[in-house]
Amino acid sequence: MVLGSAILYWMYRDFDFQQVRHVLFHRMNWTWMLLSFPFGVLAQMFRGWRWRQSLEPLGEHPRTSTAIYSIFLSYAVSLIVPRIGEFARCGVLKRYDGVSFPKALGTVVTERAIDSLLVLLIAAITFACQLPVFMTFFNETGTSIDAIVNRFTHAGWMVTLVCLMAIGVLAWLLLRKLTIYNKVKDLLAGIWQGIISLRKVRNIPLFLFFTLAIWASYFLHYYLTFFCFESTAHLGLGCALVTFIVGSIAVVVPTPNGAGPWHFAVKTMLILYGVADNEALYFVLIVHSVQTLLVVALGFFAAWRVRGRKGEAFEAAEEHAIDNQKLL
Repeated sequence: MVLGSAILYWMYRDFDFQQVRHVLFHRMNWTWMLLSFPFGVLAQMFRGWRWRQSLEPLGEHPRTSTAIYSIFLSYAVSLIVPRIGEFARCGVLKRYDGVSFPKALGTVVTERAIDSLLVLLIAAITFACQLPVFMTFFNETGTSIDAIVNRFTHAGWMVTLVCLMAIGVLAWLLLRKLTIYNKVKDLLAGIWQGIISLRKVRNIPLFLFFTLAIWASYFLHYYLTFFCFESTAHLGLGCALVTFIVGSIAVVVPTPNGAGPWHFAVKTMLILYGVADNEALYFVLIVHSVQTLLVVALGFFAAWRVRGRKGEAFEAAEEHAIDNQKLL
């Protein structure tokens, strides 16, 4: 949060915030912003549907609505503590539908790995198609991949690897000495079960559809906002895809909803496509703020909807047991 605040302060230290109101009410086309909202909601719903599907091979069958509400809540609470949402959504399924927390966490790890691979694939294709723009970006920001890599000699890499291995061995020895070793081992076993659950997913094409639909929805949620502003409406899919990928990578930095790194990355790329500095600042500030408010609204909605769900789960379990007894 401190890092994000520092970046935002540096970006907007000389900014005239009085003009933001004028842009919001007189220069911005809100129709396109409203049209982008359903895709923001759908992205999270697709994620909930996919998560439920990945839990089924583990014998866990949460209600679809609970899985979706847990996703809504996870994004909202991550605005308070970055990355805590991944644990929070597993906790929601544990509390309301009795889903194993370690198994749920394992499937989250698998999901994130798949999403990361997809983003890297899209980034590679985008990078190849827009190479001149990216090279300009690296030059403008003073980033040199060669300089970073060359800081380490061969011996330096070997020493780093040995140190990491030593830390791993030390951590393993300490865990064996602790009284909670068995609990930790069980937790890791459950997580591993969740990670390998993808092998037993029944409908792989549906899983792939959900994965592609998640990111297509994220992209449309972002791309449609281009048409809200005169300065970005003409930029086209190429610019939208480049800024979307750069922004998606920037949110890896643990700040609330990527605040700060996302603003800087997207604003810098927009300037490279010819958008004026102030107009780029308006765009990233307004788009990020409005989309964050949508995340908050969905979080409050989900919190309201899951009230009393634990009682409903017990009632459903009782009804299921009674039905089974009748069958017997």
